[in-house]
Amino acid sequence: MRGNPQDRMRLIDGPEALFIFQYTMREAIHINRIFDQVIQKQSQRVTKATIALGELSELDPNVIQQHWTDLTRGTPAEHAQLHIRLIPAEVQCMACFSKYQPIEKKIHCPHCGSFGAKILTGEQCLLESIETEHE
Repeated sequence: MRGNPQDRMRLIDGPEALFIFQYTMREAIHINRIFDQVIQKQSQRVTKATIALGELSELDPNVIQQHWTDLTRGTPAEHAQLHIRLIPAEVQCMACFSKYQPIEKKIHCPHCGSFGAKILTGEQCLLESIETEHE
């Protein structure tokens, strides 16, 4: 297989054709973990799940949405809406210790010009809430 070695192919047999979806391992691991949390806690039909996703995360919201749709098929969360709330990034410069929000995901201090920074927020991916049919 060409491309990133962290990519994997997932084959799904459809009634009329064979569909191929490509996910990175990182996205698959995160969305599988969140899906497991949703299914383990719910005996009722899930209507909505909200994920908090940091803007510096390397996860693609569109791929997460597609993977969610595939995973939930035939489960209590099958028609659940997946809402992705983006968390703004904040970093702290390691040279001048100023805190700032990166522009276009670029870690470059606007105060001193340094490229070294500690990421304070913006890389996370977590399940924030679940709504069920009876809520």
